[in-house]
Amino acid sequence: MKYDPHFNVDTALLTIESVSRGFQDGSPEEASLRAAAAALVYVREIGRLEDYREFFRQITTPAVEGVRAAHSFETRTEADEWLKAAGAHDGELVSIAGKGYQVVNLPQGARFLRNPLPQELEE
Repeated sequence: MKYDPHFNVDTALLTIESVSRGFQDGSPEEASLRAAAAALVYVREIGRLEDYREFFRQITTPAVEGVRAAHSFETRTEADEWLKAAGAHDGELVSIAGKGYQVVNLPQGARFLRNPLPQELEE
């Protein structure tokens, strides 16, 4: 997954609209997607799209060379077993079947959040 410095806002808005159709009107998910779409339109309307592109680049591209997964797993099943048994640290990076994830400790328990590793962004 490479950063696209010229991503198309209209395509992003159409994607958000398509995804939002899967949720009931007024649901928290639909409201969140509507807010995301409105934010993109707002940024474009006030002429700050290039500032947003730079911000997006900064948060989606690796800032530190040498960032590596602390653990690697061949399957999601292996990773889930480790997560339940190991007491994983919040923020820890892991690789599952070649894809990067970050451990997030929530009140309901630890979960994996998709977080591409630097080598994935270079592909």
